Amino acid sequence: MAERRGAPALEIRGLNVYYGASHALQGVDLRLDGGVLSVVGRNGMGKTTLCKAVMGLVPVTSGSISFAGQSLVGLSPTEIARLGVGYVPQGRRLWPSLSVDEHLSMTEVKGGAWTVERVYSAFPRLAERKNNGGGQLSGGEQQMLAIARALLANPRLLVMDEPTEGLAPVIVDQIEEMLLRLAEDGEVEVLVIEQNIGVACAVAETVAVMVNGRISRRAAAAELANDLDLQQRLLGVGRHAHDDTPESVEAEGDGHGDNKTANGEAAYSAKIYQSNPKPPTRWSQPVPVVQLERLARVATTAASRPTSTADQVEIHSLAAPGQNVVLVAGTMDTKGNELRYMRDIIRAAGLPVRLVDLSTTNGHSGAEIPAHQIAAYHPRGASGVFTGDRGQSVAGMTLAFARWIARQQGIAGILSAGGSGGTAIVAPAMRALPVGVPKLIVSTVASGEVSKYVGPADIMMMHSVADVQGLNVLTEEVLGNAANAMVGMVEARRTAKPKPAAKPAIALSMFGVTTPAVQQITAKLEDDYDCLVFHATGIGGQSMEKLVDSAKVTGIIDITTTEVCDMMVGGVFPATEDRFGAIIRTKMPYIGSAGALDMVNFGALDTVPEKFRGRTLYEHNPQVTLMRTTPDECAEFGRWIGGRLNEMEGQVRFFLPEGGVSALDAPGQPFHDPAADKALFESLEATIRQTAARQLIRVPHHINDHEFAATIVAAFRSLHGGAPLRKRQART
Repeated sequence: MAERRGAPALEIRGLNVYYGASHALQGVDLRLDGGVLSVVGRNGMGKTTLCKAVMGLVPVTSGSISFAGQSLVGLSPTEIARLGVGYVPQGRRLWPSLSVDEHLSMTEVKGGAWTVERVYSAFPRLAERKNNGGGQLSGGEQQMLAIARALLANPRLLVMDEPTEGLAPVIVDQIEEMLLRLAEDGEVEVLVIEQNIGVACAVAETVAVMVNGRISRRAAAAELANDLDLQQRLLGVGRHAHDDTPESVEAEGDGHGDNKTANGEAAYSAKIYQSNPKPPTRWSQPVPVVQLERLARVATTAASRPTSTADQVEIHSLAAPGQNVVLVAGTMDTKGNELRYMRDIIRAAGLPVRLVDLSTTNGHSGAEIPAHQIAAYHPRGASGVFTGDRGQSVAGMTLAFARWIARQQGIAGILSAGGSGGTAIVAPAMRALPVGVPKLIVSTVASGEVSKYVGPADIMMMHSVADVQGLNVLTEEVLGNAANAMVGMVEARRTAKPKPAAKPAIALSMFGVTTPAVQQITAKLEDDYDCLVFHATGIGGQSMEKLVDSAKVTGIIDITTTEVCDMMVGGVFPATEDRFGAIIRTKMPYIGSAGALDMVNFGALDTVPEKFRGRTLYEHNPQVTLMRTTPDECAEFGRWIGGRLNEMEGQVRFFLPEGGVSALDAPGQPFHDPAADKALFESLEATIRQTAARQLIRVPHHINDHEFAATIVAAFRSLHGGAPLRKRQART
């Protein structure tokens, strides 16, 4: 594999490629210094030919292609691949008869960072399909395999041709997330050829636009994603073919305003150019400037001068460097007066504030952040939001706003007001913000069950009392309280005095039946760490992982993983499918155990489903009934948890307490079932791919024994370097 030594990862100059007499690439210039570069364009613009030229699959007529300073022109595809250039072709091109494992085994380059084991960790779906043939996979699975196959060559440069073509939105999100991880890790540079503007702008800082075999423009990804008009001008998004190239208008005159119409109004002459006098093809030559001038027509009008960019609504960066702003977000087409009312109160308090329009009608609202700017963050661009169907549009705007929020900085707080639809749009985006950032929704649904809106986040819900429909004596008071509450929270955070150095925080999961274990662990660690304990009631686990995602904790001791039981069997305290996801994303060192995997939670005894009435039940209290899990269920838990642990790339230590997994799982206790525990442990051992970093450890003690707590503490300190630096310094 070639070393970069300061040269660009990829540099293309004056590249020309012909297919017979057809001029496919016409003087292409492109440079990728590092990270990810996206190239976008419509079909037939030469994007795939560019990929093939880089890989030596088509002959180059003239020009140069350099990889890390070494010329690729004239080399065979095999030689180019051996230099460290990987290729994910359009259409995947898998062998239908070869299994997933055979695809990967035959392409793995030994000794590199990417191994078959790492691929299975990054793409757990492939691990599940390892014995399936290439022709038996779904489109998304085939694309994962094509990407994995290229990564196993451990390339320094990865060329990807339409990686999201034809994939479902959920798979597109996964591919996008993988590209972002590659960029963050810095192990490989990536050239992405895409038609999906949303993906292209999300994964790269710079986007090159290809038109008729040329790179017509390089634009900042944020600029292209946020400007629908720019997308239309460069790519024809949302226009018919005859609108692809807008007319250029140049004002003529003497500059003194002497031109007048018959009515005495100021008149302006304008030259109107047509850049394509004849319908262009991909092989068209540029039209000479002289010809364009000759064919331009002159029009005189009494109208004002053409509106300049400065006259239009200017889209600012969310906040100036070092400045934080408050967002007031909602559907301006139906709640505009209410949102502006709150915005004005916040502005009068002296805080910088921006209106964010989440309307799905795509009308003009005057908001600083208009709806089309948010909609551009949908995976399919604005077309994924402005569909004409209200339900689809609301779902599309919800996704787009959450993705927009995730890419912003400088948010001091966020305030919204609306009904059930508006609340549903803003809540997921609010949940994406770190804990501590003020989040407040004035909503008609706030007096009911709001867990689906709040989730694990610190969202404040305020009941609107009356419908959020117009300003009146009641709504002005409620909305005013909300706006002033936001001002108070933001000001308090802004003016708060720096706190003295605190102990680093760690998160622990606990249930009533694992309380002794957690109490012993916290007693041993509390001198050095601020121990935050979360009750494993479904939302407790989500809140714990929310803090991990928000970088609010430095470590985790997750010994009570019982929420998985309720998720898989149907209890009342279920985890989500994203359980352990924060650990996977952050690569935080993980200490875990099988605590309380012997039980499923239900409400009062008479609420237990009829199909479970013959099972071993234990009435924990009048409101909670516990059900002992069977060996088959425990084996399923082990397989699911093991699969998630395999996705973790940080240090992992998962402990199996052979003496019992809860206070009820001990000799003489109602849930003591050695066969079920054995099935759980053996399933975990069969599923987890153990390495030096990922270890499954049996402990010959009960989970609540002091020996088990001591083992957990020792493992935690070994992964976190003993006592924190602050404490070590204090003791010397």
